[in-house]
Amino acid sequence: MSVPEMKKCEVSWFSALCDDDYEFLGQPDPALKSSWEHCRNIVLTAEKSGFDNILLPSGYALGIDTTVFAAAIAAITRRIRLLMAVRVGETWPPQLARQIATLDRLLEGRLTINIISSDMPGETMPSAPRYARTVEVMEILKTILNRQPLDHQGEHYKLKLDPPGVTTVSGKCPPLYFGGLSEDAREAAARAADVYLMWPDTMPAVEAIVDDMTARAARHGRTLKFGYRVHVVVRETETEARAAADRLLSHLDAATGDAIRAKSLDATSVGVKRQAELRDSASDGYVEDNLWTGIGRARSGCGAAIVGDPGQVLRKLQSYQAIGMEAFILSGYPHAAEADLFARHVLPELQHGPLAL
Repeated sequence: MSVPEMKKCEVSWFSALCDDDYEFLGQPDPALKSSWEHCRNIVLTAEKSGFDNILLPSGYALGIDTTVFAAAIAAITRRIRLLMAVRVGETWPPQLARQIATLDRLLEGRLTINIISSDMPGETMPSAPRYARTVEVMEILKTILNRQPLDHQGEHYKLKLDPPGVTTVSGKCPPLYFGGLSEDAREAAARAADVYLMWPDTMPAVEAIVDDMTARAARHGRTLKFGYRVHVVVRETETEARAAADRLLSHLDAATGDAIRAKSLDATSVGVKRQAELRDSASDGYVEDNLWTGIGRARSGCGAAIVGDPGQVLRKLQSYQAIGMEAFILSGYPHAAEADLFARHVLPELQHGPLAL
């Protein structure tokens, strides 16, 4: 059965700035540890391979600093967009706006932002006020970067100032990508985000989230675009793909996996708990056709992969497109090698390009 041609989607890859690159999950490899050289090579591989964007993740405890890396890589890329993750609990919004505008200038307009509703390192804020603060940050960024005078009198920030002299290339705030499954996170996205990101789930669950978030945004007089963050394991045959997936876990023991997940900053979030539920409900590791939950045994956060031959991976992505996905953030292990495999086997079959807002 043929799948109808889909609209254009944005296809992004992932640069492992947070010590998240392995040949065997749970087994650190010095050659794959986050460094300027290693993460630079992933970005350049993704650009050469034709990906539209690349996520630069951010974590306080692991890896290297995202903003500094983005500034450095901006000078040696020519086409690919950067999706820079920003942990808003660690920032001062007016200064963040200047950094974003400056980076966008370095990139000639190729910057996008992944907003993370983080705590300040060493502090813990309850969910509701933390997400309320995140909404304020997104609203402040949009006001300043849209070149409007700011008079913000919120619970967390009271600011009155003119926009800074530096502007983005477009004169507007770059697209804000944002994800989270909790009630507070969903409301934050509905109020202020541009692209709502979700982690892997069953097809009915993904469709239900899209319906819920569409309705929430409409209640605020807004619309959202939708993105899907998932790992991929693609090989010439399904048998080879499944074998490659199993190989990723061949050196992992349960205690090591538990320790990796426990030390994550988001280990107790609603989204992480949902990924655990998927693993627990999976048969032979697969929760539905070609969606393998084994990745989550060795990492927190996005915990499943599309596993299959090129046609199966393509059809899975197109099935997500059919229910509203317009952006994909993909990754695989090791990241540079799997980016090359996906780019050769699947990417040419997708109609793709930078997400338009």
